[in-house]
This record gives sequence, C-alpha cells and structure tokens, in this order.
Amino acid sequence: MQTGEPSRTALGAAVYRAHHQVADAGRIFHDPLAVPIVGTMPELTDSFFDRDTHGRIRLLVAARSRFAEDALAEAVAAGTRQAVILGAGLDTFAYRNPHPRLRVFEVDHPDTQEWKRKRLRDADIPVPSSMTYVPVDFEHQTLDEAIAATDFELSEPAFVIWLGVTVYLTRAAVGSTLRYLGSLAAGSQLVLDYAEPVIPSTPEEHAAAEFRKQRLSQINERWLSFFSPQEMAAELHRDGFDVAEDLGPSATAIRYAGAPADTPERPGPHLLRAVVRG
Repeated sequence: MQTGEPSRTALGAAVYRAHHQVADAGRIFHDPLAVPIVGTMPELTDSFFDRDTHGRIRLLVAARSRFAEDALAEAVAAGTRQAVILGAGLDTFAYRNPHPRLRVFEVDHPDTQEWKRKRLRDADIPVPSSMTYVPVDFEHQTLDEAIAATDFELSEPAFVIWLGVTVYLTRAAVGSTLRYLGSLAAGSQLVLDYAEPVIPSTPEEHAAAEFRKQRLSQINERWLSFFSPQEMAAELHRDGFDVAEDLGPSATAIRYAGAPADTPERPGPHLLRAVVRG
C-alpha cells in the first residue's frame, strides 16, 4: 500500500468475500456484513467475476476465512478469550463476534484503519466494546510495541489470524513476525496462509499466473515470499510452534468446495494452523 492510502489488497479480499455472498450464496463462508462493508461498488457486478480464475480466488478467500473462524470457535470453546487479527483490512469478524467473552484486537496500518472506520460508519455497522484497534506503522513501530500499548494479556493464550499477508512480505519480515507470535503464551494458536512455489505447466496454470501478474501490477504489488510445506513447518518450529494442520489447495477444495476425495494434491496456496509449544 502507499502511505496515506488504504490497502488495495485488503479491498480486493473484501470484494471477493462480498461477491461470494452474492454469487455463491455464502455456501462456504456466510458473512452478513461482507456486502454492507464493501458498499455499492462496481467490482461486485463487474463481468470479470464470471471468469474461472476469479471464481477460484473467490472460493479460496471464502475457504480461508471459514478455516480461520472454525478453528477460532474451537479455541474459544476450549477457553481462549482473546483473538488478534493481523492485517485485518475489511474483515468483519469483530463486528459479528458470536462469542460473548472473546476480545478482538485488529492490527493494521493507521490509514487502512481510518478507511475501514469510515466504511463501518457508512454501513451503520457498530463497533462493539469487545473490539480494540491496534494501529501499526511498521516504519516507526514494531508489532510487540503496538500490542503492548493495549490491554492485551500477554500471559493468556491468544488466537491469531494472519491471512492474505505473508506472500507480500519478505522472508525476513515473515520470520520476524513469527518469532514474536511464537513468544506468546503457550497454547496460543496461529492461522495463516502462505504460497507454495508453483512452476506453471498447464495452459490453465499459465493463464492463472499471467492473470495474477496483471492484477498485482494494477495495484503496484507483487508476491515476494514462497514456502514449501517443509520450509514453513521448519520456520514455525524454530519460532516455537508445532504445526497442527496444513491444507494444500486440493485438500482445501475437498473440505470446502465439494471436490472429489481422490483429487490429487498440487502446489499452490496453503491454509495452516499452528500452536505455540509449552
């Protein structure tokens, strides 16, 4: 993102979540606030959503939100009382939080948070008392400093959601964040997504790669970091985590999109849940 402007990638993810409610009736991930927070935008009716590549991205965005919120619900049932959403963008969980005792901390750039708060006001979506904004400008502040300035309980387990971010960061930045998160209280959990290296080998994969390149170019972004499952597991282990679950693209499609159980695994985006060791 550019200083003084909201995150374009956050807007893109929000539009895909909203369009999932419209095009797919929210069959993977139901979010009654996804459309209101986006508002009346041409992206919701643009014909490009009919393209196969957009359809796959839309379902992936829906699946990763479902994966995260299902895991969070299990953690809350087991006693977790605080959640952190890194790079929250226009995520709406905090505003429809079904868990009365769960505190939610949204971490994002101040400009993105200001933009989001205007969206919330425009959509008449109230900010609950259980929600805390944690503004972080990483040019001047670290994540641990920002969180320490809130009433987040460092001695208590937390559930951290970090979606749609790691691929845009350098490996050094990913590692720095994971080291901090690995220092949270034992039993804390982390859900993240990451990109596995893919060498296009079929016309479909070449088309998807070119489509991604063009879309990122339009918003002056690019993908920086890729991890194999083995590399990501090793990184997490060094930083104090044990991997509890790692779904590749085929496993994700089987679980959430009704793909056949014998669908072969292939490289691509992964959804992962990890736990801080005792």
